[in-house]
Amino acid sequence: MENVTRPDPRKSAALSAALSGAVDLSALKARADGARRAPAAPPSQGGAPNGDAAEGVSPWVLDVTEETFQAEVIERSLQVPVVVDLWAEWCAPCKQLSPVLERNARAANGAWVLVKVDVDANPRIAQLFGVQSIPTVVAIAGGQPIDAFAGALPEPEIKQWLARLLDALRDKLPGIRAAEEGAGQAQDEEYEEPEDPRFTEAEDAFERGDYAEAEAAYGRILDAEPANEEAKAALAQVRFTARAEAADPSSIARADAAPDDVAAQLTAADAELAVQRVEEAFARLVNTVRRTSGEDRDRVREHLVSLFELFPADDPRVIAARRNLAGALY
Repeated sequence: MENVTRPDPRKSAALSAALSGAVDLSALKARADGARRAPAAPPSQGGAPNGDAAEGVSPWVLDVTEETFQAEVIERSLQVPVVVDLWAEWCAPCKQLSPVLERNARAANGAWVLVKVDVDANPRIAQLFGVQSIPTVVAIAGGQPIDAFAGALPEPEIKQWLARLLDALRDKLPGIRAAEEGAGQAQDEEYEEPEDPRFTEAEDAFERGDYAEAEAAYGRILDAEPANEEAKAALAQVRFTARAEAADPSSIARADAAPDDVAAQLTAADAELAVQRVEEAFARLVNTVRRTSGEDRDRVREHLVSLFELFPADDPRVIAARRNLAGALY
């Protein structure tokens, strides 16, 4: 399974090829064939999917469930491309990627539509696409998946991907050109969100693999704003990614063979978490806490707590692991 923290963008083509064989939308597309004979008006004609958009809400960004997937994805994709963002609340890279996709969807003014799917709440959609890691982004057109990528790619790469998508489909889907013709520069500026240069500096360092500089940049934000939750989460992600990329997958087997080697257990837990074996990583460190004492125990406990910070506090796996840790300590 792919590393959820920094998937290789070069795997996008392979993922697309896999999707073309793994995804069967024929049943879902049955109703869409009828819709093709009586297409809805292009989104650019002013109708929001759920009525008039409230302030801060875009009609081109939708939350989709298994029940609404047919109408909001398959049928809508007969008019404009639909970009499906498969995410989960516990996934830190998802929280980096989703705002970028949302910002670009708003700026496109209906030339394409972003739909967000919580894979934990809608597992059948994830199974439909054969998702192996998240975030995964799939483009649907004409009722079928046509391209995809995995991981929180930098925004310039995402914009290039979207541009290629629209160029390939502009003469095939009627809603794209209609939306582009109806979108003026004022609308683009209306949805433009100013970037925080402090976060831009940190994100740029992260993307080029300079984790020390990224950590320092997020640290400076927290020095000025100790309660900045976005910076806290990003800092935890940077520190984990630096360790996870250095971890050898064979470290898991080595740690299993040497249960008293504390350093090996820490490295193996990072490697397990990197491939989404979350519960196994937590259990490994809780068991190591039980076997150790003194400075070694403190070291393992601190490492485990740092892994908890990669997830929401109410994640059931974190809650269970915290309870088990308390039992191991006391």
